[in-house]
Amino acid sequence: MKQRPLDTLVTNPKHIALIGNSMPRRCGIATFTTHCHDALHEAYPEMRIDSYAMDDGADGIVYPAAIHAIARDDRAAYAEAAARIEDGGAQAIWLQHEFGIFGGPAGEMILHLLERTRLPLVVTLHTISEKANADEKRVLAALLRRASQIMVMAGQGRRILMESYGVDEAIIAVIPHGVPDRPYIAPAAMKPTFGWDGRKIILTFGLLAPDKGIDHMIRAMPAIVAEHPDARYVVLGATHPNLIREQGEALRHGLMQLAQDLGVGESVEFIDRYVAQEDLLDYLQAADIYVTPYVNPAQIVSGTLSYAIGMGKPVLSTPYVQAVEILAEERGVVVPFRDPDAMAAQIVRLLSDNALLDSYAQRAYGYGREMIWSALARRVNDLIKAAIAVHPARLVPRRRYAVLPADATAVLRMSDATGMLQHSILTIPDRNHGYCIDDNARALILMTQIEDMDEDLRNHWMTTYASFIQHAWNPDCGRFRNFMGYDRRWCEEEGSEDSCGRTLWALGVTIRDGQFATHREWAARLFNVALDPMASVHSPRAQAFVILGVGALLDHDPTHVRAREVMEDFADRIAALMDVSRRPDWAWFEAVLAYDNARLPEALLVAGRHLDRQDLIDRGRDTLAWIADKQQTPEGYFRAVGSESFGRAHKAPLPYDQQPLEAQATVDAAIAAWTVDPDPRWIMLADAAYRWFLGQNDLDTPLATPTTGGCFDGLTPLGANLNQGAESLIALQLASCAMKRLSQSLSVVAERDPTGAPALA
Repeated sequence: MKQRPLDTLVTNPKHIALIGNSMPRRCGIATFTTHCHDALHEAYPEMRIDSYAMDDGADGIVYPAAIHAIARDDRAAYAEAAARIEDGGAQAIWLQHEFGIFGGPAGEMILHLLERTRLPLVVTLHTISEKANADEKRVLAALLRRASQIMVMAGQGRRILMESYGVDEAIIAVIPHGVPDRPYIAPAAMKPTFGWDGRKIILTFGLLAPDKGIDHMIRAMPAIVAEHPDARYVVLGATHPNLIREQGEALRHGLMQLAQDLGVGESVEFIDRYVAQEDLLDYLQAADIYVTPYVNPAQIVSGTLSYAIGMGKPVLSTPYVQAVEILAEERGVVVPFRDPDAMAAQIVRLLSDNALLDSYAQRAYGYGREMIWSALARRVNDLIKAAIAVHPARLVPRRRYAVLPADATAVLRMSDATGMLQHSILTIPDRNHGYCIDDNARALILMTQIEDMDEDLRNHWMTTYASFIQHAWNPDCGRFRNFMGYDRRWCEEEGSEDSCGRTLWALGVTIRDGQFATHREWAARLFNVALDPMASVHSPRAQAFVILGVGALLDHDPTHVRAREVMEDFADRIAALMDVSRRPDWAWFEAVLAYDNARLPEALLVAGRHLDRQDLIDRGRDTLAWIADKQQTPEGYFRAVGSESFGRAHKAPLPYDQQPLEAQATVDAAIAAWTVDPDPRWIMLADAAYRWFLGQNDLDTPLATPTTGGCFDGLTPLGANLNQGAESLIALQLASCAMKRLSQSLSVVAERDPTGAPALA
């Protein structure tokens, strides 16, 4: 079957993200990236281009509002940019890659961004070397694996990619550096503008740096001036800002002194300023010969060389990669590296033969018409279309999102005679990390919530987890120990406040829901012993866990006065946190987001119900709505606050790594909200959070493994974390139990009022 052309397969992109440097930064990558943006916008005005500029913070640059700066050495900034790109609706990313502009060894931090987006990637490689160091090879290899299409500006770059990195030729495009489109003008017509009448002008332009080889060209000038006294070598451009920071103008002063020492001080002119594009083109058109005496053989691209060819300049250059290719077929002259004698001989030859000089100019100008920015824009647009074509838009798989039956199989697989182990390698318990009271408290709660379970089995495991908790209580400290090694030795005398609060919560639930009187009586005794010591905890989450445990107790025994006092004290403290942390855009209890976030509003909702306080209910409801909004993808799916977000004050959450604990907490909090405020939005929130386990998430990847009762440890940018630790396993099972109870409650409501009852999707 005949293949259709690309433009019939994919329409022109409507929205892309462009990453690189950007003007007003003064460097070649910034200039190139900005001109690429402008060329695409001019050729495709309907295309939205979101610009992201790397910023090292050194020069105090203030970017226009339309440019999103990424702090070069801030790993979190890369993740934040990835989230912005994904949520902004871009169809593809076009990356300008140069090792030095990104943070980390060999600029590896850019991989942190790319790992966090699934968008197709077009990458322009500005440096490709066969002599790359180990870090550069590692980073470039990872970048190439991620790329959908690759743009290089010289055929040699394509050869290196194919031979050294095994890249498929089909995804590599050689697209010359873009150049402006100006009519050809003879140098004599432009020279009066700069006071160069009667002079033969040899020009080099660019940010002054040691690798530009200017000193070699200056050493050639005595021989040139001997034959052509009217020759002048013009070095145009400011010193590179990085060099200025390191050594000031030492390089420029050294070059000026060299010219004086060689007796050609009057024949070498330094123009020390940053030159805008239109001014540069004027300078180029006034020059007779353009010179790039660079000393780096690995240099793939020179924007100034491209501009010179575009303006029809006869060019003399050293044999770096782009020069060899672009100056072939007598479009210019190539001389060896660091060879002033060869430079002098060839320039004298050109200046001595006007017809020869003009022939080089005409061939260069003709070739330059193939390099104009509009041509680059069209070819890059085709690359982006090709990248999108092989990465179709997100298709949501057809899945059943029915609530899974609770299944303790995987939880019991992680348990032994001591209790539940913390971590696993895939599904195999990892004994190196031993046990913790958090997981055994959760496991005890689970045993009280699963409805369909053999009662002898339930009794056995409830006793095991209860025994762990009892052994963890340290009356000398008034706290529970947390971590225990596999050798059954405690690793500490008291655990964190959060782990102690969670344990009291488990005791409260056991008092209310335990199926066996012996367990209920045991839990009540230990609860009463631990309650007063736990009334002194300061952690907001520990206080929230205590409130949830007290709430369960009060469901069973509303007359427990001391429990009610602790609940009211902690609820007031949590609610008061809002008065300190609230900002117009931040309606939360703390300046940062952390783990188990939804437990804070859930605690206020539970306390408000028991204490009959509408103010607590209102604050719990409002903050739950706020965190729910933060935990949502543009498509409306649940997105757990990523662990990369932890500790970032007053900043939007980052999407990775997402953990099951957050989804379970949101399910519980939404149900608590619906209990006091029967608004269908809370049913929708619980359903969305539960569907996260089943695959309705950022990566369309199920975390639950229904046939085994398992749950993966989280959602990373690269997919699910395939380990199945205790916390994740119990989070899924408790969420399933909660959703089943919610479904039963909704059925009861529907029987009472068939017309007004909400329902799970």
